Amino acid sequence: MTAHHDKSDRTPATGPADATTTGPSAGPSAATAPAVGPTPHTAPETASRAAPAQGGGTGIPRQRGTGRGSGGPGPGGGGPAREGTVLNVFSHGFLALWALLIVLPLIWLVLSSFKTDGQIAGSAFGWPSNWSLDVFGRAWDKGIGDYFLNTVIVLVFSVPLTMLFGSMAAYVLARYRFAGNRIIYYFFVAGAMFPVFLALVPLFFMVKMLGMLNTYQGLILVYVAYSLPFTVFFMHAFFRTLPTAVFEAAILDGASHSRAFFQVMLPMAKPGLISVGIFNTLGQWNQFLLPTVLMQPQKGGDPERYVLTQGLIQLQQQQGYETDLPVLFAGVTIAMIPMLVVYLSFQRQVQAGLTSATLK
Repeated sequence: MTAHHDKSDRTPATGPADATTTGPSAGPSAATAPAVGPTPHTAPETASRAAPAQGGGTGIPRQRGTGRGSGGPGPGGGGPAREGTVLNVFSHGFLALWALLIVLPLIWLVLSSFKTDGQIAGSAFGWPSNWSLDVFGRAWDKGIGDYFLNTVIVLVFSVPLTMLFGSMAAYVLARYRFAGNRIIYYFFVAGAMFPVFLALVPLFFMVKMLGMLNTYQGLILVYVAYSLPFTVFFMHAFFRTLPTAVFEAAILDGASHSRAFFQVMLPMAKPGLISVGIFNTLGQWNQFLLPTVLMQPQKGGDPERYVLTQGLIQLQQQQGYETDLPVLFAGVTIAMIPMLVVYLSFQRQVQAGLTSATLK
């Protein structure tokens, strides 16, 4: 009984299993398998299924879609890969068109600075015949130099003050919990959505009561107040992503809250500071409405402290009578070049600052 039990236990392992693994090429094992195992028909069926696999693979049923192209389902091998290619072509084409719409006017503006009045009137899109830089000197002497200096004086103080006050307010609102925290934050957010046109009249009288009309300090304070809401909104989201463990380690080492902010947390927020600083510089450099209201001479003896945007309007009015259009184009080019240099120099930092808060 014991020997018969052992033989029956060994029969399935040596019968159908061997035939399945070896197939017709096994020879004697395939022939003896029906005599040993209890199911003689199993080995021929298994062998018949395995034999075509070695001959050419046509006998094994394929899974649906595996015999087609790598692109997935579809008669042409399309699918997600093809849709992604179409989307990339569309997005790159749109970006290329957008770049042309921005770059071509800038190139036309710079080339027009080297033309004469006759060339501009005859062929606006023609190539200049004279590449002299004298027109830029004439534009500088006609007031662009003074307007440029006034703008630089204002921005040297307004942008750092905006960054300082905005980052301090955003840090406190993002890292500390106290009564009225969210109310103050939403107050800044509402200030970012408030149109400046609605505040021109009360702003004018407020600055007039302070005696700061047509002064650098008056325009600086208004620029700081105007740029604070966006700065707080941007830096608030950035400060929330900074690790708390670093701040706690600084406090445990004996640093005060102000020292931890200026020496630990603020350097960690450098990408965000550069990004929002570039946006503030561009916005204040190109600001026209606020200087037009606040930087007008109030008396006959008051000096003209026009910034670049005001100065270009004045230059346009002058050249309308003098018919010296290349000077106007040269003045616009002078006003445009510093911002292009600043943006291109810090392009990577701006992209890193805009994406770092999301990636963290």
